[in-house]
Parts: sequence; structure tokens; C-alpha cells
Amino acid sequence: MTQDARFEDGREAPLNLGAMDADDLNVISSLVQDAVFPASEMRWDRSKKRFALLLNRVRWEDTGKTRHAPERVQSVLMFHTVQAVASQDVPKGDADTILSVLSLTFEETDAPSGHVTLTLAGDGAIRLTVEAVEVTLKDVTKPYVAPSKKLPRHDI
Repeated sequence: MTQDARFEDGREAPLNLGAMDADDLNVISSLVQDAVFPASEMRWDRSKKRFALLLNRVRWEDTGKTRHAPERVQSVLMFHTVQAVASQDVPKGDADTILSVLSLTFEETDAPSGHVTLTLAGDGAIRLTVEAVEVTLKDVTKPYVAPSKKLPRHDI
């Protein structure tokens, strides 16, 4: 049997992924699309050059399976080699403000350096100036049934 592995054949386990270039970042971007987090769950450790978010992400890798309702899981999204952080229309530290991730993109400036942009719903954005793309996404809790019991929809 010489078939490629299929996504559906994967085991149900917590994600622990890394991205080292723009293509890898696209994979992580697809997994964190529609993730939500309170504005108070962002941290930049300037001395360690790390920026982290504690997200409640949709388990997109589990969609299409009929054994349970749509799920979310808490995950840490960590950016390494961060030199600067800038934001637009993002309230900082407000636990009542819930933000939603639309996408992650990388724009190279002076290889391998560049800007990682987290585009948020409602026109907000966070731009990280990085020495290189080095990102990790790690699930840190067990999955739970999404409160809405539905998957987010994007009418285009």
C-alpha cells in the first residue's frame, strides 16, 4: 500500500506545531482562524523576545466528524524573535473585550526578518517585527464543546 496519509487518518491528540517560514505560518493561520481571546490574554516579554496569546481556537482539524458537536480548545500561540510589537484598534488589557483572529501573514523585509501581522475581526491588527518566522501553536487544555454548538461561518 503506497498511499499518502490523509488528514482524516490523523489521531485525536493535542496540537503542538511549529512554523519556520511563511508556508508553515499559513498552516497555523488556518488552525487559528476564528480563535477568540480576551484582550487581557496577550503578553510581550521584551527581554526574551516572545509574544504570546492564550486562544480559544476552533478545532478545525476535527470538523466533518459526526461523533460530537464542534469543539474549541485553549491553545498558546507563541511568537519568538520578536523585536517590536505594534497594534491598531486593539484595546490592551481589557478582559471584557473579546478579539477574534482572522489570519496570520508574514511580509519579509530583510531576509529572514520581517513583519508577522495578526489580522483581527473588526479591523484590528497586531504587527510583530521579527528576526525570523519562529512560531509555535500548542493546545494546553482538553477540547470542550463550543458554547454555540456551531462552527463559525464566513459568507463571502
